[in-house]
Amino acid sequence: MTGRTTSRPLAALTLILLLGGCGGYVPLASNDNFAYLYGRGAANIRLEARIYRTSADHAVIFYKLRTADLLYKGTGGGGPYAARVMMGYESLPGLGSKQLLDSASTSIKDQSMKPDEDKELIGSMPLRLRDGRPLVVRLTAHDLNRDAQSTVILRVEPGPSGLAQAFLPMAPGNLPWFTDHVRPGTTLVIKAESLAGRTLTVGHYPAVKELPAPVFVNAPPPALDAPPDSSFTVQVGADGRFTFTAAALGFYHFRPDTASMEGYTLFVPVDNYPGITTAGAMLPPLRYITSSKEWEAITTAPDVRKEVERFWLDAAGSRDRARAAIAAYYGRVESANRYFTSYTEGWKTDRGLVHIIFGTPTTIRKDDKGETWIYGDESNLMSLAFTFRRRQEPFSDNDLVLQRDGQLKGAWYRNVESWRNGRVLQ
Repeated sequence: MTGRTTSRPLAALTLILLLGGCGGYVPLASNDNFAYLYGRGAANIRLEARIYRTSADHAVIFYKLRTADLLYKGTGGGGPYAARVMMGYESLPGLGSKQLLDSASTSIKDQSMKPDEDKELIGSMPLRLRDGRPLVVRLTAHDLNRDAQSTVILRVEPGPSGLAQAFLPMAPGNLPWFTDHVRPGTTLVIKAESLAGRTLTVGHYPAVKELPAPVFVNAPPPALDAPPDSSFTVQVGADGRFTFTAAALGFYHFRPDTASMEGYTLFVPVDNYPGITTAGAMLPPLRYITSSKEWEAITTAPDVRKEVERFWLDAAGSRDRARAAIAAYYGRVESANRYFTSYTEGWKTDRGLVHIIFGTPTTIRKDDKGETWIYGDESNLMSLAFTFRRRQEPFSDNDLVLQRDGQLKGAWYRNVESWRNGRVLQ
């Protein structure tokens, strides 16, 4: 959590919980367009959420909203101003299923004397698990004053494969951390109540530096079977908590059973993650649109910052166009980090690669095996389609691999050339 934002737990607010059979939510269908999850309309309300499993049968959905995204209305007398949000979820056996297993909604009312302040509203809802079966949970925040909403999709895997959700990193103030990524040197408390009293084996793995190949090159993703470069143990206290310091870049993997790789992973990316705030951070993503000769010249230059600036100025032809291209390109890098980070930063993943070069798709189809991104009309044979399949690996459930296609070569070079000419295509 960064900046001057403060947190306000919703436990102190008026909540009304309705469990089971709640109306107002359309079940997930196989033909839903999920493009809004990654940019199209997703920024109406910044909604973050995670699931914490306290036992085999019980879990909690934690969610976070930003007051700056909500409309606070007054009564005409100058205050206080009030926001009204309906938070609801529905759970199904899978993304393509129309069988609604459970649903719940919570009415949130928050008051403030400053309607334009930016604070975090953090709350929780109980989630009923179903006989060890996998679940897909769609969580939606609906600002009733503004009639705007945002949605996140959460997955629940049963048994050892869902062990990561048995861990909950905690931020100061005993509030949940909504990411599994921390800055180097961060010390935090991690809750693991279902593992109270257990000894965990921790392995540290160096950061993955390999970049994905272009979309038309048939190349496998990085192998993740290398042993850790160091290992040690930590003890979960009787209260189900332990303190941990993330000292080194890369990621730490926590396992309660040495015979299995299933567990929880805490990532330690570069200090400026997920944003691009320094000249040094601007350089690596530039590799996607530079030739080998250009890349060597930039990386070996005495002043890398000036070389990066020169690349964009030469590409765009003017400072105004260069600034616009830089904002667009690195804005996509940052959003890729927020949405697609898995065992490595999001911009280094297959989805991050496609997102940066091609932008947000017109249509995204999701199922339990992965996602298909479509640029253009689905019925048009000239549209572009990228298919990503979920890879089963112990460090992340957000690892989707592109099914590369040699026929995408022309589209790849056209979009890369557009970037190199300072033009942003969507």
